[in-house]
Amino acid sequence: MADSLYGDGAPGGFFVREAPRAHFRTSVHVSPLFGTAVARLLRRVDEALDRPGELTLLDIGAGRGELLEQVRETVAEDDGYGLAERLRPVAVERASWPGELDPRTGWTAELPPPGSVTGLVFANEWLDNVPLDVAETDEAGVQRYVLVDEEGRESRGEPVTGPDAEWLRRWWPLHAPPGSQADSGLRAEIGLPRDAAWAAAVRTLHRGVAVAVDYAHTRTGRPPLGTLTGYLEGREVPPAPDGASDLTAHVAVDAC
Repeated sequence: MADSLYGDGAPGGFFVREAPRAHFRTSVHVSPLFGTAVARLLRRVDEALDRPGELTLLDIGAGRGELLEQVRETVAEDDGYGLAERLRPVAVERASWPGELDPRTGWTAELPPPGSVTGLVFANEWLDNVPLDVAETDEAGVQRYVLVDEEGRESRGEPVTGPDAEWLRRWWPLHAPPGSQADSGLRAEIGLPRDAAWAAAVRTLHRGVAVAVDYAHTRTGRPPLGTLTGYLEGREVPPAPDGASDLTAHVAVDAC
């Protein structure tokens, strides 16, 4: 999944090669109102931090920088506190600099160092694209990794053990609903990498606020067959590890 989405080798992973807006729409692409709402939140953070000399807006999984541009244009209107001059927009994105952004916008493939950000860390539909493993129960109820070949064909692999098994036990136990016949075929997406990714994002803050916006579920409502799917040119497609489409799975947000 990691190579399919973010691989550097030719022709490159999906997000390295493609503009996300050409394949699916997030709140950023639907309406400028989303950017206006984020700008309003940014102003509240600025006030709470006593209006520092530099206020960072860190957009993780920034696509082509659309949200940063929307916010920059919104705060360009004088608020009496000079936020436009103090704002430091930074995109965290594996794709190359798109070229059309304001030259003051920072662009990096990796998170900044821990404790280096004063401002707002914002992750809009990023966690659902953090690569993970899928587990499925066999006929004996044993949780096994789901293996996928280059053609997208699936098979069950080794039993899930170690930290992954502990994560499933705590956050997504695979048991058949009451009244059903068997536990076989139940699925879970092991969210441990997402927990770590979000923790790393939060650690970048020295002072400020971190916000994640995503499709999500909690332990009281886990989907029994998982949510992993693909998107290509605006259509949902079967997930395949070929780098041709987006791969996404809803976030077990209560574990993060």
